[in-house]
Amino acid sequence: MHKHATTLALLSSFLILFVSCSSPTPAAIPSTDTPVIPTETTLPTETSLPTESPTPTTFPQPSLERPQYVMDLRLNYSTKAATVDQTITYPNWTGETLTELVLAVEPNLWSGGLSLKSLAVDETPIANYTLENLSQRLELPLPQPLQPGGTIAITISYGLILPQMQAYSNPNEVRPQIYGYSERQLNLVEWYPFVVPYQPGEGWLLHNPWYYGEHLVYDTADFDVTVSFTDGSSPQIASSGAEVESGAADSRRFVLEAGRTFALSISTVYKVAQRRVGDVTVYSYYFAFYDAPGEAMLQTTVEAMQVYEEKFGPYRHKTMTAVQGDFNDGMEYSAFYFISRDYFNLYDNTPKNYLVIIAAHETAHQWWFDSVADDQALEPWLDETLATYSERIYYETIHPDLVDWWWDYRYFEFQKAGFVDTQIYDGGGQRPYWDKTYLTGARFMEALREKVGDEIFFAFLKDYYSQFIGKRATTADFFRVFREHSKADISDLMKEYFQKTY
Repeated sequence: MHKHATTLALLSSFLILFVSCSSPTPAAIPSTDTPVIPTETTLPTETSLPTESPTPTTFPQPSLERPQYVMDLRLNYSTKAATVDQTITYPNWTGETLTELVLAVEPNLWSGGLSLKSLAVDETPIANYTLENLSQRLELPLPQPLQPGGTIAITISYGLILPQMQAYSNPNEVRPQIYGYSERQLNLVEWYPFVVPYQPGEGWLLHNPWYYGEHLVYDTADFDVTVSFTDGSSPQIASSGAEVESGAADSRRFVLEAGRTFALSISTVYKVAQRRVGDVTVYSYYFAFYDAPGEAMLQTTVEAMQVYEEKFGPYRHKTMTAVQGDFNDGMEYSAFYFISRDYFNLYDNTPKNYLVIIAAHETAHQWWFDSVADDQALEPWLDETLATYSERIYYETIHPDLVDWWWDYRYFEFQKAGFVDTQIYDGGGQRPYWDKTYLTGARFMEALREKVGDEIFFAFLKDYYSQFIGKRATTADFFRVFREHSKADISDLMKEYFQKTY
């Protein structure tokens, strides 16, 4: 046991989870009050991941650069229910003729969570769609084939009944829940139907949910979200997007360009701190009596953004929002992240604690998730390894005397657990999954850096970021870009850390 045994025992007593984007292995399948996830018998077969292919040039190009989502959200904050009118303008960049679209509809994973009122494509009502009870998959047949270069408009009206979040639940029995409401906040994450990516030759990328890790894959899209409250409430709104003029006194409007997701967190008890970093406004939303950790979350986010812009490349949005989560988890979204309430409770007014570590980690996901995306179900290491190792880069830059402490403290339970390139379905449990994709991955990055030196290592990361801004990268892409910068023999590292040859 490391010298931080007392601190770690306290962490355990609070059921602290390890890092963002993680959820524990339930002892049994959840009730209908929690999202239904597959049993071992529905485990998907392994899917090969092609490298990023260039956009075909033999077809007309869509007039839109990416999909556009316009949502009019009318929320009754008192009853935790909402109605939404949504328009998706979808350009066909796939290079193939499409006869259907597949949308992810995550609120439908909760019993009674979603009621679909109407659905149309280019103003033609669609009644023969497929959306099974407690399923995330909406199959939408198109009234006319969508040719490469074509664009369609999908209009959807639906109702949402938000589930109550499991307060202080045992993470060994119930998956920590972010979507829904507690006594102190209401969180709208993965709350709207969205068209999942289409991989030419492979099909639609929509994987089964799992007990831990993330399963969704995203294209970049533009978002325009208007929020109004039907019960006269006027709470604070933490948002992925920047607020702009709504044109109406009783509503608020938020926009985000080229994001993967759009998240909202709403509360009547938030306190807010903010700071400017160049032309970016950084926000920290936290509950009363948490001023010191709320300021620390803000400060760490600002510092980390400056470090990552220097080391990796530019941040792409106009705002960055960090929110105290009223649940036992943390999670990143575009221009937005949560940190667990328990990290706030354990903050000790120094950088030697998990609040600072995880704030640096979550901020890094704006580079390794929002900007450079991946298939989070099949190749989760591409964002989790890089976000974890980015913590090390943050500490060596801002708190260089604490790098050794970081390695020791971060890996208090670390054991060599297996290969980095592990799918979420093959993790062997939450703790082994963490050890593979987060910790073993960070050790691999350190070994790679030592092999080639800082100059080549950081030039490689900058180029990797630059080549895949707004795209999805694969493991093959990662190593292709690396080999463009170095001829070093890394076969020993590949054998030690990876189960496949890339």
